[in-house]
Amino acid sequence: MRIAVTGASGFCGSAVAREAAAQGNDVVCLGRRPGPVGRHVYWDAAGSTPDVKTADLIIHLAAAVGDRGADDAYGKVNVDGTRRLLDATGDTTVVWVSSASVYRPGPYDHPIREDHPTDRQRTAYGRTKAAGERLALAAGAVVLRPRAVYGDGDPHLLPRLRRTVRAGAAWLPGPDVPLSLTAVGNLASACLAARDWPPGAYNIADAEPYRRDAAVTAVLGVPVRHVPVRLARVASLISPTISPYGIDQVTDGLVLDIGKARARGWTPAPGLRTS
Repeated sequence: MRIAVTGASGFCGSAVAREAAAQGNDVVCLGRRPGPVGRHVYWDAAGSTPDVKTADLIIHLAAAVGDRGADDAYGKVNVDGTRRLLDATGDTTVVWVSSASVYRPGPYDHPIREDHPTDRQRTAYGRTKAAGERLALAAGAVVLRPRAVYGDGDPHLLPRLRRTVRAGAAWLPGPDVPLSLTAVGNLASACLAARDWPPGAYNIADAEPYRRDAAVTAVLGVPVRHVPVRLARVASLISPTISPYGIDQVTDGLVLDIGKARARGWTPAPGLRTS
C-alpha cells in the first residue's frame, strides 16, 4: 500500500511514517521538510494543494500547534490546509488526526466519549482543530482524537513539564487528578489500524488513565508539589511560559473513553510505568 503522511517531519508524523514503513508500506512524506523514511513530496499546508493522487491511504497530521495566537494564523493550516487536502483526495481513504482539545473544556467528572460537545474551546488551536475536523467528518474521513501525546522527541508536553521543576520538585496547580495520555507509538498504531474503520471520530489514548502526580514523577523523577489554581491562573496572565491552556491540561481531569476504537480491534500497547 502507498501511504501519504502529511506533517511527517514532526514528532507525531515521523512516528506514523516509521510505523507505516515498518509494516511494509511504500511511504510518501508530505511537508516542507523530509520525513524520516520514504520519499519526500513538498507541501506547504498553509498555502498549496498537496499531490496525493497516487496514494492508497492518506494520514493527515500536519497542523499548527500552540497555546497562544490568533485564529487566522492557525486556520491557514488547520482549516484551509484541511480543505485543500480533502479537495485533492478524491475517493482515497483519509485518517485525519485531530486532538482531544476539540472537546468542550472541563472540569470533567466522568470519561469523555466521542459524542461530548466540541465547542467553547479556549484557544485558537482548539477552535481551528474543531473546525478542521468538521470538514474531515463531513468528507467521510476517520478522525482520531488523541490527548497529550508523549514519547521520545516530544517537543511539547515534556518541555512544558520540565519548566515546572524548581528546588527538586514539580510544582503543579490544584490537586492530583486522573487524566489520559497517549504514547506516540499508540497513536501511530491507531493511525494504521484506522484505515479499515468506518468514518467518524475515535478517541485514542493509552489503555488506562493515569494519576497526574504519579505520571509526572515517573517522567521527571521528582516529587510533585501543589500550588493553588487561582495563583497559577494569575501567573499565566504575565508569564510567557505559563498559559491558561497549559493549566487546563493538568487540572481538568480529562479521561478519554477509548471503547469505540477498542471495539474495532485496536489494542494500545502498555504506556508509562508509574509504580
